Amino acid sequence: MKIERVTLRQIRMPLVRPFETSFGRTTERHMILVEVHAGGASGWGEVTAGENPFYSEEWTASAWLILRDYAAPRVLNRDLAGPEDVAPLTSQIRGHHMARAGLETAAWDLAARLEGVPLWKKIGGGARTEIPCGVSIGIQPSVEELLDVIARELAAGYQRIKIKIKPGWDVDVVRRVRERFPSIKLMADANSAYTLADADHLRRLDDYYLMMIEQPLSHDDIIDHAALQARLQTPICLDECIRTAHHAEQAIRLRACGIINIKLGRVGGFREAKLVHDAAQAAGVPVWCGGMLESGVGRAHNIALATLPDFVLPGDVSASKRYWERDIIQPPVEVTPHGTIALRDDPGFGYPLDSGFLRSITVREEAVG
Repeated sequence: MKIERVTLRQIRMPLVRPFETSFGRTTERHMILVEVHAGGASGWGEVTAGENPFYSEEWTASAWLILRDYAAPRVLNRDLAGPEDVAPLTSQIRGHHMARAGLETAAWDLAARLEGVPLWKKIGGGARTEIPCGVSIGIQPSVEELLDVIARELAAGYQRIKIKIKPGWDVDVVRRVRERFPSIKLMADANSAYTLADADHLRRLDDYYLMMIEQPLSHDDIIDHAALQARLQTPICLDECIRTAHHAEQAIRLRACGIINIKLGRVGGFREAKLVHDAAQAAGVPVWCGGMLESGVGRAHNIALATLPDFVLPGDVSASKRYWERDIIQPPVEVTPHGTIALRDDPGFGYPLDSGFLRSITVREEAVG
């Protein structure tokens, strides 16, 4: 495989409703789509970085420059044995995993299309024909509105509810949710909003039999999470601080977590995501697929990822309509009444692009090579 050209597109997509976390409030997404061309075909990837450098040090504008000036030139016109070669070619670029993942996942999609196979098969997935789905619910204006949103998502069939928490919106909110929904699969995501000094406060969450507390402490910490996990009954799930398989191995060895969230962008693409998955599976640690408010392209990549065998917990992959009035793929991603997404057998990521709509929401475009 020889990549002849890389096309970058920045698109703007307003969310159906605002999404609030401890980082702030998001009302629209500016995402970069990466299209790689070879052999008369093209593959697509998505950069999952946010509009601002709050979840990580990356953001939309930085990813554009990294892709255009550093990542794309390193893979153009190189003889690649396969998409596995893309990540090593960009490894000189320190960090910037989300930008690099946009290119790397596009190469995997291209390879699958050239072979005429679905992406999930190309990455070695297929452990299940339907993936179980959960939802991530942002911080709401009131607890009553949160309860209404949860009721609506449960009625839609979703198998697991994740609520965002932060200081001042945590224990009492979880208590109210448990009182209303005593038997649902429930987890809380702190997005690094606490410190180890809050351990006694976080221990109060043990009373509400949560599936997990996601990344309660600093985005780059493993050691304090190990100290906190020793004081909690509830499993800690690590997210932001797991960027490589080596990080996952360290966290498992230190007993800093009982669960790992794998996000394609955060770890740099499918190659590293599979290594994280394998390290967790070997240690008996379950994983699940996290979401970053992706468009249909990134959502379809997440579906493929979640077919690997250790993705045994419902992830954040949900229906397109939860986020977008209209997605850039047609048909959009849909969830069955029992809260699953069925695999598709079409080559590549499996969904046709809505080219006309994509052009209408593109705010800039540039080709490299």
